[in-house]
Amino acid sequence: MAGKKAVDRQDAAAAIIEDWARERPELDTSPLEVLARLHRSFLRYHTELAAAIERHGLAVADFDVLTALRRAGAPYRLTAGQLADSGLISSAGVTLRLDRLEKDGFLVRERDAGDRRVVYSRLTDAGLAKVDEVFAEHLDNERRMLAGLSPAERRQLARLLSKLERSIVASADGEAEAGAGA
Repeated sequence: MAGKKAVDRQDAAAAIIEDWARERPELDTSPLEVLARLHRSFLRYHTELAAAIERHGLAVADFDVLTALRRAGAPYRLTAGQLADSGLISSAGVTLRLDRLEKDGFLVRERDAGDRRVVYSRLTDAGLAKVDEVFAEHLDNERRMLAGLSPAERRQLARLLSKLERSIVASADGEAEAGAGA
């Protein structure tokens, strides 16, 4: 480590890129300029998110269930399958989360009047109040995290991240298609 310059804690990805450029100068490390920073940003974001939500006695997956039910609109109910399809929690984790949230009084399970096989999870008044409180704080927290960006920069970044997501999905779909043809 002697002779190595101090790493900028705000941009550790730059140090990683410099290290690879020194060790493997023949490699194009430009993807790291985006994806390493995105990954490090996500890890910090997730740590902040989890801490804020846990202060309310919830896990992130609990919060995801509550927000999915809230976004569904009145009467704030969905089936376990619909919750899993929302993409926020795995189908394996749905029942566990529903059990916990029901025990905490944030939701109730109700059978469909027309088809008794269908079971809905519905927010209770306490669940609605909790999700509204926590989500408002969540947005304040996210605004604070984005304070270093102007509104125009936020819009530009949102457009670029949407494009990045489509590119990543397309690359994964391409690999899946290539694997299917092999």
